[in-house]
Amino acid sequence: MNIEPIVFYLFSTILVLASVAVVTVRNSVFAALFLVLAFFTCAALWILLEAEFLSLVLVLVYVGAVMVLFLFVVMMLDINDTLLREGFTKYLIPGGLVAIVIIVEMAIVVGPENFGLDKFADPVARAADYSNTKELGMLLYTDYVYPFELAAVLLLVAIIAAISLTMRRRPETKYQDPAKQILVRREDRVRVVKMESEKIKE
Repeated sequence: MNIEPIVFYLFSTILVLASVAVVTVRNSVFAALFLVLAFFTCAALWILLEAEFLSLVLVLVYVGAVMVLFLFVVMMLDINDTLLREGFTKYLIPGGLVAIVIIVEMAIVVGPENFGLDKFADPVARAADYSNTKELGMLLYTDYVYPFELAAVLLLVAIIAAISLTMRRRPETKYQDPAKQILVRREDRVRVVKMESEKIKE
């Protein structure tokens, strides 16, 4: 008995339910946790497709970094969920129409004539010592090394631009000058005042 279809449908069901819960649950923290569950389930599906590298990247980058940061931000901001959910019913109909349009477009692009086991055969079974990550790295650093380096340069430029926009001087913002702080003397900060003691009248 082949157990892979059962595992696939099980994880697919969990993925769909977790995705629906992300947009329908009332608590933002619960929504983030359901998104973590969706990422883990998607990673499991990629492992079934023998795409181990994509699965590990999804878990390490999105679950391990992005979602943890998102959870910290949500819990630190203490967002009022009641105010955010007041307009949920107002946008339910437009959101449903957009979802239907997206489903129809996906059905047109990935229809029965372009998708199915008769169109795409099962992945070739690999040996136990086969490394998908090694093969991807060899291909990335040989045939696609120039596009890879170009993408790295573009990301570096984007990071520098983001830092430059964030660190620009604003006249209304107060800044610290460590050089001036080091040169400060006690007489510049503290002034000792001598006063004669007075008797308190009863």
